[in-house]
Amino acid sequence: MTDKFRDECGVFGIYGHAEAARLTYLGLYALQHRGQESCGIVSSDGSELRSERAMGLVSDVFDQTSLDRLPGASAIGHVRYSTAGEVSIREAQPFLVACQHGQIAVCHNGNLPFATEERKRLEREGAIFSSTSDTEVILHGIARSRSQSVREAIPEVLCEMEGAFSMLFLTPDSLIAIRDARGFRPLALGRLDDTWIIASETCAFDLIDAEYVRDVEPGEMIVVDEDGLHSSFPLPPRTHSMCIFEHVYFARPDSVIYGQSVNESRHKMGKRLAIEQPAEADVVVPVPDSGVAAAIGYAAQSKINYRQGLVRNHYVGRTFIEPKQSIRSFGVRIKLNPVRHLIKGRRVVLVDDSIVRGTTSKKIVRMVREAGATEVHMRISCPPTVSPCFYGVDTPNRSDLIAAQMPVEEIRRFIEADSLGYLSLEGMLAATGIKPDASCVACWTGHYPTRITREAETMFAREHEPVPSD
Repeated sequence: MTDKFRDECGVFGIYGHAEAARLTYLGLYALQHRGQESCGIVSSDGSELRSERAMGLVSDVFDQTSLDRLPGASAIGHVRYSTAGEVSIREAQPFLVACQHGQIAVCHNGNLPFATEERKRLEREGAIFSSTSDTEVILHGIARSRSQSVREAIPEVLCEMEGAFSMLFLTPDSLIAIRDARGFRPLALGRLDDTWIIASETCAFDLIDAEYVRDVEPGEMIVVDEDGLHSSFPLPPRTHSMCIFEHVYFARPDSVIYGQSVNESRHKMGKRLAIEQPAEADVVVPVPDSGVAAAIGYAAQSKINYRQGLVRNHYVGRTFIEPKQSIRSFGVRIKLNPVRHLIKGRRVVLVDDSIVRGTTSKKIVRMVREAGATEVHMRISCPPTVSPCFYGVDTPNRSDLIAAQMPVEEIRRFIEADSLGYLSLEGMLAATGIKPDASCVACWTGHYPTRITREAETMFAREHEPVPSD
């Protein structure tokens, strides 16, 4: 089902463990949902960095032999879905370079909207790039810095960057983590005995029996070396703008993001959705998997029976061969299938986390009707998505977002539902427990907390015409 926002990337770092590369492999396995295009690990034995990167899933890329080539007690790793740059092995992270400051490896979750302009400037000055990633621009800045050390150069370069970054750096003798001052993307600190661990989500700690300690704070830089953990706040302070879509869709439900349980947030979203958008129905059915927690909350609040009326096939690859003779709604049916005896003759509430283009929602509604539902009521556990993201999420242009082009009633007719209801912005924020003035909600409001690229600003101004009211 491609009618979803794409997950961003996931990062994992560890310092002070004899099996650093193997624990990084497990951490990346837990973060696989954040990126499935490529993955990589760089390790340090205290004197030299070594790298293994490849296209594909963590379980396919790494084996005993490749992990044996990554000795040492510290490592960083990355799973990638491209939000900036091409799709190729050249883009796989972590990047590893050698410069005046020695060997440096970096991996990045986020997006730097103005990196393209900085890249053009550097190229005019003779810089050579090996990838199209915005992350490589940071490495060029560090390599050119006149600071005495890497840990001084990193904040010096990032102070000049506007955008979203949760980054991990590895040198032969240290692990460095830094999060942008607005805190767009999550980053958590964990501990396993005397070993420090940093990851995009806390679910990566659970797999290796590590303990979640706290979040890396917005604007904080953490350095872990032989003298222990050192925290500082070298970036200029900014108003916090934490991405709420992490709670709506991206993060695993067993993670804690921004100090809040993702599963609990989604459950509360469903309960508030039932209050704001009730429906006369017989069963509540989630669109798996991200709609499950909200559907449970909706059912609990509305006192309508919860049923898993749609079954997801988890073993579908990236592509599949369709028969020459067309099969109706083949793309959605190969991934979802209705449980007919739970649906037939019943009024169904379908609960999903979002509607992007609307094409998949339409196919799901039609499939549920064909399974015998007498009515289909679609409920969405976030507000209408009207604007693209420029902070590390792969989203369509505004012209491809159905809620930016149609009022709710027209969307309802397009997806062929009997009714359609979205959770309000206020209800969604209340469910997460995150203060509105500390949240990034640009994809629902069109109001961005930072400047975006000049090209994007021009495109957005051209596309951002008033949407007719219902």
